[in-house]
Amino acid sequence: MGKLAPDDLRKVLSHIKKTAKVIVPPMPGFDSGVHEIGDDLCMVIATDPCIGVPREWFGWFLIHYSASDVALFGAKPQFCTVNLLGPPKTKNTVFADVMKQASEAADELDMTIITGHTGTYDGLTTLVASCTAYGFIQRSNLITPAGAKPNDYILCSKPVGFETLINFVLTHKTLAKKLFGPKQTEHLAEQVKMQTCVKEALLLAKTGGVSAMHDATEGGFVAALNEIADASNVGFSVDFAKLPLTQELRKLTKQFHLTHKQIMSMSSTGTLLAAISPSQKDRIVDMLSSQGFDAKIVGGFSETEKRLIRIDGKEVEFPQEPDDPYVQIVLK
Repeated sequence: MGKLAPDDLRKVLSHIKKTAKVIVPPMPGFDSGVHEIGDDLCMVIATDPCIGVPREWFGWFLIHYSASDVALFGAKPQFCTVNLLGPPKTKNTVFADVMKQASEAADELDMTIITGHTGTYDGLTTLVASCTAYGFIQRSNLITPAGAKPNDYILCSKPVGFETLINFVLTHKTLAKKLFGPKQTEHLAEQVKMQTCVKEALLLAKTGGVSAMHDATEGGFVAALNEIADASNVGFSVDFAKLPLTQELRKLTKQFHLTHKQIMSMSSTGTLLAAISPSQKDRIVDMLSSQGFDAKIVGGFSETEKRLIRIDGKEVEFPQEPDDPYVQIVLK
């Protein structure tokens, strides 16, 4: 379920024709594409599906998934298109409610919905949608996952696994209240809007000193960090003890008997990883802190090809593939 494995995706993408105007073509690990439109100006485009999320937040997620991907390349998401599809018996009020949510989310980001498609189709059993967002940026200001440099620090903007934790609370309230208590469960349920990284991505792009950014979505910290390293041809070393993990996530870990690898692989939409310049580290962390983000430095990139993590005082190889426990935690 979810994204294709990198090798399978490469086979699919091998059929796409390459052209000179496309600066960032479809590639594994790149959640946006970029093409020139003249005078050093580029268009950043991202498209994402939305399915299986809480109905009361469906339209919000629909907009923010692709808007976050555009922002991670340093461009402000300005316009988008929306496809909203449902099974034959879907009520018109469902479409209207979701579109109202999407419109309000777009307004909050100062985005405009340009066009799209809405309808019902045989073969669908649930509501499904897609959003394509785009924005503009000078080529010299473009940030991609391929920009990380040796000696850059690795910054994590929000708690690892926060998406999984919040969605667990929304879908399993009885068990959540037992684990975390009623008050904290309600507090976590109100943190849905943490599952976006538009604000911090644009702040980092504007501040400077950032050479690469990636959202820790499917596959979490493991997938995102490996994809940055793959794209940038660098190695890295991280310390598990420095990863931002909430107390509630630690309780969830015990409840589901999760391994270190599964913790780091938890879907973490809204958690941003960034490669930042050593000379700008303190300034960037302070800037994010002043904006309400508890960002942490969790390691650094290196010239060596080695990918290492320190766990309980011992340095071992970092996982090559994620083991995302989202399905067993949220969907069961």
